[in-house]
Amino acid sequence: MMQKRLVLVLFCCTLICTLGWTQSTDLLRIDYLRIPENSSGIGTSRYKIVLNAPIKLANDNYFVIGGEYNRFDVDFSRPQPFDVEQLTRLHVVDMNLGYITKWNENWRLIAIATPRLASNFTNGVLKDDFFINATATLWKERMDADIPFRLVLGLSFNSTTGLPFPLPLISYYRRFHPNWSYTLGIPRSNFKYHISDRHTLQMALLLDGYFINIQDDILLPDGRIGSRISLSTIVGAVGYQFNLSKIMSFYTLLGGSIEQEGKLRDDKRVDVFLLNREANLYLRGGFKISLF
Repeated sequence: MMQKRLVLVLFCCTLICTLGWTQSTDLLRIDYLRIPENSSGIGTSRYKIVLNAPIKLANDNYFVIGGEYNRFDVDFSRPQPFDVEQLTRLHVVDMNLGYITKWNENWRLIAIATPRLASNFTNGVLKDDFFINATATLWKERMDADIPFRLVLGLSFNSTTGLPFPLPLISYYRRFHPNWSYTLGIPRSNFKYHISDRHTLQMALLLDGYFINIQDDILLPDGRIGSRISLSTIVGAVGYQFNLSKIMSFYTLLGGSIEQEGKLRDDKRVDVFLLNREANLYLRGGFKISLF
């Protein structure tokens, strides 16, 4: 049982970069995010569901299959110099395919491929809706030590970044006191106070956003063409988690964006129109079954 739990943790945490902006240790998550309208006249709601499951192979190796779906509803209360109808509902669909094996006595090796569809799907599914992410990671942890820790080191290729080479991945967790722990990494770092087995408070710094294909190109007033929409934000937040069990909980996050940028891009990923560059509130909550 403990070995299966470790394998699930290994797989889910390696999704840190494979999924782009998310950091997931989830077997199941149902999540709602609201970024309210600011002076730009744009507000965003996101509905997310995540599901991951392992399949045991020979010699304690595992194949893991899973998926994630995100729907973004974008509200435009102010006129834009183009038709916004294509941008009001956006979708991201991921399939996660992973393999886990023991590298040596101290490290495990995890390889994950994540085919992705990211589109407004106004004309079904097109070739430009397809993206591919991949990650290779080494993992080490000592949760039975006097000061438990976890270290993840690897490389991640994300086709939505536009960079033709893998990026380094590192995440470090330490429980330095029975009531205190921290995680340092990208796209999420946090500092937690464990009030009791039921109640946890946290401060978090995280990255969030999306990169999505627009099927019918948008003609802008200057003659340039918008064929992608992206949102990137750095968020500082405080949160509360109510633990129903060791792996099952409800949670909320309340914070604000430190930096935020929403824009249209052309088919070469060059910025062509700025939609929003203003700090905003960040409200998020949901239910999860998660390994930690």
